[in-house]
Amino acid sequence: MNSKQKGARGERELAKKLKEYGYDTRRGQQYSGIEGEDVVGLPGIHIECKRVERLNIHDAIAQAKRDRKAGQKPAVFHRKNNCSWLVTMELEDWIEIYREWEMTQTAPLNEKIMNITKKHIGDE
Repeated sequence: MNSKQKGARGERELAKKLKEYGYDTRRGQQYSGIEGEDVVGLPGIHIECKRVERLNIHDAIAQAKRDRKAGQKPAVFHRKNNCSWLVTMELEDWIEIYREWEMTQTAPLNEKIMNITKKHIGDE
């Protein structure tokens, strides 16, 4: 199997794995045939898929940054044989995503605090 075939197999494998998590993903180049995302279906994320035993992660991130569309965060999804999938991205992008998630966690708590405060003030 040549490297292009192995890459396509890795892209299909990753798309299938992401589908297991409920995302409508597929290989990006199976339809367009042009340079772009290896796997599509995660809005806002440019997926560079690497299914290799040895990876230069800095080169892979550079490729993802170069190929991404405006507004997309570049991420490298990579896996070795007999290992789990890993995701690598720049810290600033990860922090932005984490902060957005954090806001979804604190918003319900803030609402509960406001309701308790209103009830307590109303009881006085």
